Amino acid sequence: MKKISLLTLTLSLLVLVGCNETKNKDDKKEDMETVEVTDTTVTLTPLMGSPEYSEATLTHPGGDVIEVPAGSVDFNFAVENYELGAQTANAGKNGLANSGKGQHIHFILDNGPYSAHYESEFSKDIKEGDHVLLAFLSRSYHEAVKNPTSFIVKKIRAGNPSEDQQMDIDFSAEHMFYSRPKGTYSGEDTKEVLLDFFIVGTEISPDGNRVKAIINGEEFYVTEWKPQVIKGLPLGENRIQLILIDENLDPIPGPFNAVTRTFTLEK
Repeated sequence: MKKISLLTLTLSLLVLVGCNETKNKDDKKEDMETVEVTDTTVTLTPLMGSPEYSEATLTHPGGDVIEVPAGSVDFNFAVENYELGAQTANAGKNGLANSGKGQHIHFILDNGPYSAHYESEFSKDIKEGDHVLLAFLSRSYHEAVKNPTSFIVKKIRAGNPSEDQQMDIDFSAEHMFYSRPKGTYSGEDTKEVLLDFFIVGTEISPDGNRVKAIINGEEFYVTEWKPQVIKGLPLGENRIQLILIDENLDPIPGPFNAVTRTFTLEK
């Protein structure tokens, strides 16, 4: 009877352990299924429906080089066929973050993060040295107006730069400048995020040059110069890299043709 009792106890323990292992496996399976359900997939699609503003013009006096003292520099742009400070017609209808101050100028120095200006005259601090300025007209939701007269690109020589502060740049070469995403997005603005860039001296197409976008490690190819909408981004810090590449998928040389930025999404 004692042997039978021990055998019975052993069998009972084995059954109990087996049940626990099955339960643990089921719990892990449920956890995996939960992750799969809540996981998001990043997508990139062209933005449609923006007003064209094909006659909009941005100009700045002088030639290809602006020579100024280092320090605070006054800029005076001329804007035609475009109203700074106005809300773009479809603002608030496309799901993108929108500036309550309206349409503006994106001012980009050395491909750094842009500053937005809602009037044509403003001042900027410029450090001594040579710099590359790109300025273009922007819709109120930060999409660039892309036409042959909507932008200026110039070299700025501030002060009396030393030889190692000087720069030679060929504006007839192929260049790409980064614009969006930028900064921090919250609430509804996290659902659809604008990706936008500006190209000078080149075109992109399915069979030619294109832009490679790496978003949180996922690769996309932009083959048409249109703004893109990113969906499915997680909350927190996100990372994006843009690279101007040729038809063979090789990077095109240039001072700004490869850039990496981070931006943040919060509740």
